[in-house]
Amino acid sequence: MNFSNKVWQLTQKIPKGKITTYNIVAKKLNSKAYRAVGQALKKNPNAPEVPCHRVVASDGSIYGYKGIKNNKEKINLLKKEGIKIKGKKIINFKEHLYKF
Repeated sequence: MNFSNKVWQLTQKIPKGKITTYNIVAKKLNSKAYRAVGQALKKNPNAPEVPCHRVVASDGSIYGYKGIKNNKEKINLLKKEGIKIKGKKIINFKEHLYKF
């Protein structure tokens, strides 16, 4: 199984209403390659079934979704799951954080 497949498989474990970070995913895969995690999620062929929208930056900032710089769709998916967002940051970030 290649790195991207491992990222997608792990991402499927993030529960609805929770988020995790690129760094946490990388560490769980015994890697420091958090940017490679982002690249794998960018190419996720099964979004949102493989919920890459639940992976955000370590400070709670929200970046692109499915390779698109506009993160409006990602924000809308997170809001539908009960995550509150102000601007491009998650409110009460630590309350929603999932660490596997």
